[in-house]
Amino acid sequence: MKRIAMLGTVSALTICSFAAEGRAQTASTVCSVQTVKAPLPLVYQSPTVLDDGRVRFRICLPEAAKVDLVSSDLPDVSAASPGAGAGAQEMTRDADGFWSVTLGPVDPGAYRYAFEVAGARIPDPKAQVFSQGFAGISSILNVPGPQVAVQMIDPNIPHGQVSIVQYTSKSLGTTRRAHVYTPPGYMRGGNARYSVLYLVHGAGDSDDSWTTIGHANDILDNLIAAGKIKPMIVVMPYGHTPPRKGVNWWANIDFGNDLLKDLIPFIDSNYRSHAEARGRAMAGLSMGGNHTIQFGITHPEIFQDIGVFSMGLSDSERVKAYVKEYGADLKRRSASPGVLFYAIGRQDFLYPSVAPTRKVLDDAKITYTYRETAGGHVWQNWREYLVEFLPLLFSKPQQNERGNAR
Repeated sequence: MKRIAMLGTVSALTICSFAAEGRAQTASTVCSVQTVKAPLPLVYQSPTVLDDGRVRFRICLPEAAKVDLVSSDLPDVSAASPGAGAGAQEMTRDADGFWSVTLGPVDPGAYRYAFEVAGARIPDPKAQVFSQGFAGISSILNVPGPQVAVQMIDPNIPHGQVSIVQYTSKSLGTTRRAHVYTPPGYMRGGNARYSVLYLVHGAGDSDDSWTTIGHANDILDNLIAAGKIKPMIVVMPYGHTPPRKGVNWWANIDFGNDLLKDLIPFIDSNYRSHAEARGRAMAGLSMGGNHTIQFGITHPEIFQDIGVFSMGLSDSERVKAYVKEYGADLKRRSASPGVLFYAIGRQDFLYPSVAPTRKVLDDAKITYTYRETAGGHVWQNWREYLVEFLPLLFSKPQQNERGNAR
């Protein structure tokens, strides 16, 4: 569906090149719009990583008056704001109708970007990977390098599978979608059961974000192959719910009902999962971190291990309301044997929420690992947090009903 939708947008903007009638049926390298009986492919590359580490972006739009490259992930290399997100970068048109801009050097990693034309945001039709966000589709630029090797696909190791599943949400009265990672060997069958991590995206993302821009499946494959983590199932839910008066992104009981009453039972019924707290973890970034604070930390009987990335209780009123509603649950969490990993960047706009959130955890005597890094509210940090968080999972025993460790 994504490919069909993307091609429809691209076609409407006439970014394909056609050879003139009667010309040889070969691919064209000239950016132009011509009428033919059968369209021919336009051959050019975008994006291109240059030898000096810079990246060139191109698009064929001969009739456009203005084209910008837009990205919140790519670096802005201007003197005015070095190190910030690129935002909108003006592109220039050459004599053949190609628009281009070169940025960088760009550090190794994964970056989302798109083009803006006449107020419309469109993905790069020459990109190889795309990411579906809450506001639309972006293209993905992957820049390999040794410092991010654990985040990139390694063709020399076994790979797990990422499936798209649909399930009925009785809580929301609709059909919902999730992405599910199963580790290498799972698809061959057998009796082995696996622990499950429920990994939630942020407000600007969708349930495919953790595998497209987040590279979660590649990270898992690499860590499993290195023997650093146990094979596990990772369920990536859709964090948004149908709009309803009185329900917002940050205090969203609808998501919690869907997760706890519909998605988890669906996974336990259809996958070889450990259907108990010691075999479940929950983590999320930004909005997903808030979901985790609200529905993960407060349910130690469902999730043993917890990860909160780039999120916190932002003001005194939220702190008071949270402690009042979940005080008893926080006490139960303090007595649970699980891991709680809390990470954020010092330049994150949500950094001021850290101190009040840590105070809540400290007052409740909840043991946690705190990780503070450079950088802001960006996927470069969230991928690193996932790499650090995964080896901590499912390592502590839980007491059963008789009080014996298992």
